[in-house]
Amino acid sequence: MLWKITIHLISMLFLMAGCLISGIYAVLKLYSGQAEIIEWEILELNSTSIVFTLIFDWVSLLFICFVFLISSSVLYYSGEYMKEDKSFNRFMYLVLMFVFSMGAMVLSPNLISILLGWDGLGLVSYVLVIYYQNEKSANAGMLTVLSNRVGDVAILLSIGFMIKLGSWNFLFYAYSMSDKEWLGFKFLIILAAMTKSAQIPFSAWLPAAMAAPTPVSALVHSSTLVTAGVYLMIRFSPILESFYTQSWLLIISCLTMFMAGLGANFEYDLKKIIALSTLSQLGVMLSILALGFFDLAFFHLLSHALFKALLFMCAGVFIHGVGDHQDIRYMGCLVKFMPLSVIYMSVCNFALCGFPFLAGFYSKDMILEVAFMSWVNFIALSMYVLAVGLTVSYTMRLIFYSLSGGFNLGLLANMKDSNNLMTISMSLLGTGAIIGGAALSWLLFPEPYMICLSALMKSLVMMVSIIGGVIGYVCNLFSMNHSSLGLSKYFMVVFMGSMWFMPFLSTMKNSYVMMNMGGLMEKIGDKGWLEKFGPQGLYLKLSQLFMILNSFQINKIKVFMKVFILGVLVVMFMGI
Repeated sequence: MLWKITIHLISMLFLMAGCLISGIYAVLKLYSGQAEIIEWEILELNSTSIVFTLIFDWVSLLFICFVFLISSSVLYYSGEYMKEDKSFNRFMYLVLMFVFSMGAMVLSPNLISILLGWDGLGLVSYVLVIYYQNEKSANAGMLTVLSNRVGDVAILLSIGFMIKLGSWNFLFYAYSMSDKEWLGFKFLIILAAMTKSAQIPFSAWLPAAMAAPTPVSALVHSSTLVTAGVYLMIRFSPILESFYTQSWLLIISCLTMFMAGLGANFEYDLKKIIALSTLSQLGVMLSILALGFFDLAFFHLLSHALFKALLFMCAGVFIHGVGDHQDIRYMGCLVKFMPLSVIYMSVCNFALCGFPFLAGFYSKDMILEVAFMSWVNFIALSMYVLAVGLTVSYTMRLIFYSLSGGFNLGLLANMKDSNNLMTISMSLLGTGAIIGGAALSWLLFPEPYMICLSALMKSLVMMVSIIGGVIGYVCNLFSMNHSSLGLSKYFMVVFMGSMWFMPFLSTMKNSYVMMNMGGLMEKIGDKGWLEKFGPQGLYLKLSQLFMILNSFQINKIKVFMKVFILGVLVVMFMGI
C-alpha cells in the first residue's frame, strides 16, 4: 500500500512543480512577446535537415501548465479511485506516458517531431481504452485507434507536402501558404484535426472511448487527446485565412456541436452525456477558429479543461457510490447524501452552460457575441443558438435525474463525501472552475473586445438558455422520454439519440467492405506485384549482381580467362 500511495503522490508533486514553473514562464513570455526555440539536428540529407524542435512561447507554456495541473489532480484522484485495481502501477505509468506524449506534441512546432506526441497519444489512448479487458472495450479501442489513424495518415501526407520547402517548421511558412499551391495541404491538416477532435464524420469514437477508466476520461476529454486537434489548428491558424478552408471547417464544427447537443438529450449513460458535451464544446472551439479568432478558441480550450475534468471526477464519485452503475436512471436525490460532490457537479454544469462569473461564462459568452458579429450565415447562426439551448437542456436533464429527482438508488449504494484523496483533488479543480475564467480573461485580454450588438441579439443567448433549461427540466419531470410520443416517433428518437447513426455507420457494413478491400490490396499489392518489383525483386537483382562482383574479387583464373577471351572476340569482331 505504501508503494501505491507513493507513486501517485510523487507524480502529483512533480507535475504540480512543472505546472508552477511553466505558468510563471508563460506569463513572462506573454508580456515580453518573446519565444525560445531549441533545435536538435538528427539527420541531414543533401539540403534537407530532419530536426527535433521545441518551442517555448506563451501558447505552449500556458497550455502545458494546464495539462500538468489537470494531470496532477487526476493522478492524485486515481490513488483512491483505482486503489483496488491489481494493475495499479501499470495504470499510473500509462497515464504518465499519456501526459508525456501530450507535452511532446504541445512543445513541438515541427511537423516531423510532432508525430512523436501525435502517435504517442493514439497508441496510449488505445491501451487505456482497452484497460478493462472485455469485448465492449476491445471494440471501442479498435474504433478509437482506427479513427485516429486517419489523422495520422493525414499528418504523414502533410510531411510529404512540406518536403519541397526544405524544412518542417510550419510556424515559419504558415503565413505564406497560398490556396492555389497549398490547398491540399490545408485540407489534410484540417482532416487530422477533425479526427483527433472527433468532428463529423469521425465522432463515433469519442463516446466509445468512455470504456476507459473514469480518471482517463477526465484527462482525455479535458486537456489531452481530444484537444490535440484544436491545438494543432491553433498553431496552424494562419492557413485558415482563406474562404474554402474557413467555410468547410465552419460547416463541420457547427454540425458537430448541434449533433452532440441533440444526442446528449436522449442519452442515459452519465459518462456518455459528459462526452457528448465535450464534443459540443470542441465544435464551438473549431467554429470560432474557422472565423479567425484563435485567441478566443485557446481561451475556451483552457477554461473548458478546468470544469470538464472536474465534471468527470464527480461522475466517477457518483458511479462508485451507486454500485458502479452509469445509468442516470439508477441515480437520484444525491444532494442528500453527497452535498460536497453535488456542489462541485453543479458548479461544473453551470460553468458549462455559461452561468455568469464562472469559468465557462467569460469564454463562451465572448465566443457567441463575436460569432453573432461575424459573417456567419443564417444556418450557422441558428446552429449556434440551438447548441446553446440544447446545452442547458441536457444539463438540466442531468441535474433532474442524478442530483435532484426521486430516490432510485439500490439497497447496496454507499453514498458519502468522506474520501480525502478525491475531495482534495476535486477541490483544486473546483477553485479553478470558479475563478479560472476570470483570471484567464484578465491575463489574455487586458484590452476588452469591442462588441456591437442589437438588444435582441444581446439578449438572445439568455433567452435561449432559459427556454432550454425549462424544456430540459419540465419535459423530464413529466417523463416525456417515456411517453407514447417517444414510441410513436421511434425512428426519429433513435436517429437523434444515436449521433445520426454514426456509430452504426462507423462499425458495420462499411468497415467490412474497407477491410475486404484492404485484404485485396495487400494480396495484390504488398504481397504481389509490389514484392516482385519492390523490395524482394530489388533484393534478388542485387544478390545476383553481388555474386558477379564477388566472383571478380576472389581472383579466379577462370573468370579472368573468360573475360580475356570475351575481350579478344569483341576486338576481332570490331576489326572485321
